[in-house]
Formats: sequence, C-alpha cells, structure tokens
Amino acid sequence: MVAMTSRAPAPAARVLLTGFEPFGGDVHNPSIAAARDAVGILADRGVTAEAVELPCAFGAAGPALTAALDRVRPEVAIAVGLAGGTATVRVERVAVNLQDARIPDNAGEQPVDRPVRADGPAALFATLPAKRAVAAIREAGVAAEPSLSAGAFVCNHVMYSLLDGPGTARAAGFIHVPWDTEHRPTPDTPALPAADLARAVAEAALTALAGGPDLDVPGGTLH
Repeated sequence: MVAMTSRAPAPAARVLLTGFEPFGGDVHNPSIAAARDAVGILADRGVTAEAVELPCAFGAAGPALTAALDRVRPEVAIAVGLAGGTATVRVERVAVNLQDARIPDNAGEQPVDRPVRADGPAALFATLPAKRAVAAIREAGVAAEPSLSAGAFVCNHVMYSLLDGPGTARAAGFIHVPWDTEHRPTPDTPALPAADLARAVAEAALTALAGGPDLDVPGGTLH
C-alpha cells in the first residue's frame, strides 16, 4: 500500500497587482501585461504575488477590485493603468473623488462631474511610498517620476476605490505605465520596453514590502 503524502498549501499572495483589459479597439493593454510579468520577477525574489485583470469600466472595476482584495488579502496592493503619450512610469500619489470622463468606458458609460463615493473624502493619498518607489525604479534603470494626478477616468476610480476600501492592504497605490515598445500603436508613440514596465511594477512592490517612511525630497508633477 502506497502512503499518501499531503502537499502543503500554497502561500497566500503577499502582493496583489491589477491591470486593465484592453480599452476601446485595442487588443493589448500594457498595464495587465506588466502586472503579470512582475509576478514572475517577484517570484524570483521569493515574493508570492497574483495579477488580476480589471474591466475598464466605471461600474464594474470597483466590484472586481474589491472581490480580488477580499480573496487575496494582500500586504501590498498596486493597481496599474495605461497612460498613453508618456515615456515614463508614473507613481501616483493622490486619487480624487471625481469621475469626469472625456470619453466612454468599455461599457459605454461616461460619467461627468460625479463622485466615486457620494459621501467619501475629496481625495485619498497612496499608502505606497511613492518617492521611494520612484527612486528604486530609477535605480533599476527605468525612467520614472512621482505624479500628483491620476486623472478622472477609470484609473483614478480604481485608485480611489483601492485606498477607500475598509480591508485594503497595508501599502496600496497606483502606477501609470506608458505603452510598451512591442505593442505601441504607432512607431512614434512614446513607449518603454515591456521588460522595463514589469521591472518597475516589481520594484514598487518590493519597496512597499520593505516598509518604512517615504523619502523627504521634493517631487510630483501634474499631468
């Protein structure tokens, strides 16, 4: 009779990374690709992480994010979104309680001057140490900067929802990435290699896991 051996349960993900589904007519979104690739980088560093794709829709993104947080219960949660037209990684510092979409989302919804949460605070600050994350990303050889505006589209909605949740992670924040050079829509579109985008997301997660205060240095740009 062969003895049965039991497998130890897989460790809970310490890091939750989210990215978005392709938007509009696009077939690729570098945000979810970077999140998924960062999971592998973190695994090589001994960190268990999970990547979750969110719908690019105001009504569906928040519930999908909440479900992922409830299931994973991570120490660190970083949402990633696409900022087309930029050639740097932007670590966002603040989300505003405003939905003001210049174009419809993937569900055809276009809220104008509506709050993310009717009785919520006007703004919420990332608990991810943004300036320290930027320093780590730059040290890894990737162009990055802190940002003071996540916009008013679905990216800001997700960042606000992430920071507003009662069961949110110890450190949470949002990163905007540019197009990756492998999938940019035109040869002139500003972009960075996909490997750099994944490295940036992983470095931000490792910085958050390390803990400690943010850097006391000036920084932050409105976009």
